[in-house]
Amino acid sequence: MAADQLTGQHGLRVTRGPRRFRRRYSAGSAGGGLVIAAPSHLAARSHLGARYDLSAFGHDPWWLVLLKAVGIFAFLVLTVLVAIYAERKVLAWMQMRVGPNRLGPAGILQSLADGIKLALKEGITPAGIDKPIYLLAPVIAVVPAIMAFAVIPFGPGVSIFGTRTPLQLTDLPVAVLYILAVTSVGVYGIVLAGWSSGSTYPLLGGLRSTAQVISYEVAMGLTFAAVFLYASTMSTSGIVAAQNGIWYVFLLLPSFVIYVTSMVGETNRAPFDLPEAEGELVGGFHTEYSSLRFAMFMLAEYINMVTVSALATTMFLGGWGAPWPVSMWDGANSGWWPLLWFVLKVWGFLFFFVWLRATLPRLRYDQFMNLGWKVLIPAALVWVMVVAVVRAFHNEGFEHHHLALAVAGIVVTPFVAVMVRSVIGPAKANVPTDDPDTPVDPQPFDAFSGGFPVPPLPGQLVSSKEGNDA
Repeated sequence: MAADQLTGQHGLRVTRGPRRFRRRYSAGSAGGGLVIAAPSHLAARSHLGARYDLSAFGHDPWWLVLLKAVGIFAFLVLTVLVAIYAERKVLAWMQMRVGPNRLGPAGILQSLADGIKLALKEGITPAGIDKPIYLLAPVIAVVPAIMAFAVIPFGPGVSIFGTRTPLQLTDLPVAVLYILAVTSVGVYGIVLAGWSSGSTYPLLGGLRSTAQVISYEVAMGLTFAAVFLYASTMSTSGIVAAQNGIWYVFLLLPSFVIYVTSMVGETNRAPFDLPEAEGELVGGFHTEYSSLRFAMFMLAEYINMVTVSALATTMFLGGWGAPWPVSMWDGANSGWWPLLWFVLKVWGFLFFFVWLRATLPRLRYDQFMNLGWKVLIPAALVWVMVVAVVRAFHNEGFEHHHLALAVAGIVVTPFVAVMVRSVIGPAKANVPTDDPDTPVDPQPFDAFSGGFPVPPLPGQLVSSKEGNDA
């Protein structure tokens, strides 16, 4: 067995040695650390040991930890202010309008003015609410969104006031699972806001948000499983290190497509903004909120956008790694330059959010549920199996695993696109025709059968009497 080994936290050591994996408990190591002997062809990858070595974290002085935490909070708040302004300007540009242009040069102070206006407005508390939960719900929505950034890597190690530290608050062996757990708590803020308001429309918005999280977080978790299989770690810094040679967006293309779709559904953004559909639910779960409480829900939405964008950057776009051809420069991935690449990638996803909002109409609720359960989850399951098979061949010494996985991704992705089109495509109306072979609903839809008007579902035939009355 080769002597090249790395020792991380909790006595975990990665040893490069024979071809087969061997596991044994070492009585001589601290706490009986687990020794893992890796195959030689895996040992050739220089970043394998870094996936398990978390010893760089947990040694910062208290003032540096506080400085990092304040820096992350400032980054998120400033990004939200700029994102709101940028969204309004980009939407105006795409729709041939002017957009904000009054406050500051080119309207750059509009977001700040809106925040001040919300802070100075009167906070109206409706009657008949569950007041403690009503007041606590916006806090529950905001805090988890900020906490998720604790394990996002912004860059490699840098020197801050003479202290060498990674540009990351902390890291965990299960950091991605921590993000999933924390962001899942945020939906409780939406659900409790809808329930505690004592109104029908907010309650329906909260229930819709619950259904969205249940549906789309399953698909999102399966895309992460493919990344875990290929990177052999759940640590965010380890996943970034594993993409040192090639980004996972090229190797795990179906996972990337499914994740991007799921992240839009998770953040309640158009075309998946059903919990706050103004045409159906007035304002959705935050209908009864005003002033700073309403602003906190908007802050949570935009911070969640930044969080899922940063996670997509970390999982599939190499994290803070410089893109090609900038990566050919020797200093591209050293110093503070990686922070610039990371921010640019995050803003690329934020632009994608705005682009979707300006382009696509809102989906019907049945289309949204069908997309999650009939397309994304089955496709993610199939793709995880494909990745597991390729990973097994890789462990046995198959040298062309990158090529095999890339080709499989190119083949699978069009099938996913076809399935999406079949689910969310336009519905065929069930109208009477002269063709006897054409199926027609024998029972025309009566909108007033329940005593109040109800719109027909897609494909239902409206009775001729109602059509004449209209």
